[in-house]
Amino acid sequence: MSPSQGTAKVRTVTLHMVSSLDGFIAKHDNSVSWMDTPGSIYEPGVSISEEEVSTFLKSIDCYVLGSRTYEHALELGWPYGDTPVVVVSSREWPPAGTRKTIEFYSGDLKTLVDEKLAPRYRNIWLVGGAMLSQRFLELGLVGEIRLTIAPVLLGAGLRLFDGSLKEKRWDLKNVIAYKNGFVELSYAVPWA
Repeated sequence: MSPSQGTAKVRTVTLHMVSSLDGFIAKHDNSVSWMDTPGSIYEPGVSISEEEVSTFLKSIDCYVLGSRTYEHALELGWPYGDTPVVVVSSREWPPAGTRKTIEFYSGDLKTLVDEKLAPRYRNIWLVGGAMLSQRFLELGLVGEIRLTIAPVLLGAGLRLFDGSLKEKRWDLKNVIAYKNGFVELSYAVPWA
């Protein structure tokens, strides 16, 4: 259990990100269409069914994202369904319209996780952006990192890790190679 969990209901904050082989999560214009580019098939890789994806997504209790990721998600057609979403932003936002599952938050991130999210949600996924993810890591709020590597070199763009984080070792928990050439690396922070 992490120091920030204390005696609260056990929760896990998972940082999930897709990165290019050279460490970029988006192009300079914030586009991510390179993730959808079909590549060659990696025969030994696994594939997952729509049903497996649906079951997995139902296990996520809440998503946390930054304002740019929120805007991008709206452009993509809102991939989060009716799962609660907290958008962390210092900007003022109009009401989320008909989506009652969206909440905007501006304030201390430790308070957000420990006091607002942990009592309500167990499986919390941080899905972007880079600055918000780095801040969560700096504060020790992330218990798991799931980094999916796409089989593409971008050469330039927005990096998930910008060199501002302190050295910290993580424990490798799982590696999955997919038929589409993507590889998912799962790491957990060693709390002991």
